[in-house]
Amino acid sequence: MVCVIRHKVLREKQSIRSVARQLGVSRNTVAKYLEISEPRRRESASRRRPVMEAVAPRIEELLEEWAGRTTAKQWLTGSRVHRQLVEEGRQVGITTVRDYMREKRRREAEVYIPLVHRPGEEGQVDFFQVTVEEAGEQREVWKFLVRLPYSGRDFAWLYDRCDQLAFLDGHVRGAGYLGGLPQRMVYDNLTAAVKRLVGVERELTERFRALVSHYLFEPCFARPGEGHDKGSVEARGKGLKLKYLTPVPRGETLRQISEAVLAEMEEGWRSQVRRDGKDSEALWEEERRGLLPLPARPFDARRTVLTSVSNKATVQMEAGLYSVPSTWARLDVVAHVGVEDIRLACRDEELVVRRERPGGKRIQYRHYLPELARKPQAVRQVAPELVAELGEPFGQLWAMLEARYGNREASRVLARVLGAVVDQGEGAVAEALQATFQAGRQDLLALPRCHEGPRAVPVPAALQGYEVEAASAADYDVLLVGGER
Repeated sequence: MVCVIRHKVLREKQSIRSVARQLGVSRNTVAKYLEISEPRRRESASRRRPVMEAVAPRIEELLEEWAGRTTAKQWLTGSRVHRQLVEEGRQVGITTVRDYMREKRRREAEVYIPLVHRPGEEGQVDFFQVTVEEAGEQREVWKFLVRLPYSGRDFAWLYDRCDQLAFLDGHVRGAGYLGGLPQRMVYDNLTAAVKRLVGVERELTERFRALVSHYLFEPCFARPGEGHDKGSVEARGKGLKLKYLTPVPRGETLRQISEAVLAEMEEGWRSQVRRDGKDSEALWEEERRGLLPLPARPFDARRTVLTSVSNKATVQMEAGLYSVPSTWARLDVVAHVGVEDIRLACRDEELVVRRERPGGKRIQYRHYLPELARKPQAVRQVAPELVAELGEPFGQLWAMLEARYGNREASRVLARVLGAVVDQGEGAVAEALQATFQAGRQDLLALPRCHEGPRAVPVPAALQGYEVEAASAADYDVLLVGGER
């Protein structure tokens, strides 16, 4: 219509009146389109809305009154406010109330600022819950993620728990993998890092403060409840779950799954085509030069705990039960708790055990050899587990003894063999057993005597002529009471 009007008047030189008559429009409309080349809506002054103006103060009162009675999942809707207004006898439509609520949310909504990320300046950290299949069992674990917004490079590792130990260990692994850490690291107000919030200041936990002091980066924190302050890692964490952890990854151990996922992430990062056309490797080279250099040694993320050994030679640690050498029973031990293992130290001895899940138990019967050598009945109850730990030829020995003598007598013989292991060492006994089987000998009851006995003590020449007769303790009673034998 606009083009036709302008063409007839300006090109064909027809009058405004004739064009208006031909097209069935007013002359004012023709005159208006001669001034503009496209239709344009003319904004008129906003009209008054008396109903909304009447109920707006009451809506604000309701919102203030109910502010303490809402949660993130139970919030006030326009329908609920409208129902309250109707119950109070106010004549107002639900559309009016919804329009007011929508406009109020729009005015109060936060305006996000487009941020600039510079090389080596910033890293963002967060935990995400994911599902994996470890050793055939599907379970929930935690993904620790470090995101470098400038280069787009990430580091991720999977942990059983979302605790301070995993938090610290993730920093140590991430720093080693990336070759350094950014100048600033941005976090939520998680308890692993923040002991308490005092106004706008945060009091850091002792262990996190030690980590910061070790690597010398600046810790920064998002506002409470405002996770989008570190939106880069938030979005990336969800994206990685769909891209690299779907379908649910499988592996024999959590470490194996972590390494496989990290390798896929690295390959994806190197091959990605960025919208701005920049090369990932070139951006990483810029980022790498801006990272803080690593200290001479990594931070020790282990937690040190002082505990004691029970009368069963076990230690309760991190909701798991672990056996220790029986000689440690009822002594104090120092436990250095790591993510994957626990290092136990008692006097001059040290033992490293694999860390179990909460409620797990790790009993090694090697720790009880001195006790088992004296308790054949206990050997009878744990023999299958014990010989599985000791391996061959002890498994072959137990099978032969049990087949020849039965379970009860076999336990007695095995107890005597264990006594030889305590005295002579596992390697020497295993070697002697192997030689016995190869020679086809059947005198297994004498096995403990097959090993080299205690070293003979030379007898002085002056005593070599004396013969010591066998005696019993009762023979010496006469010396105590002065009687005759």
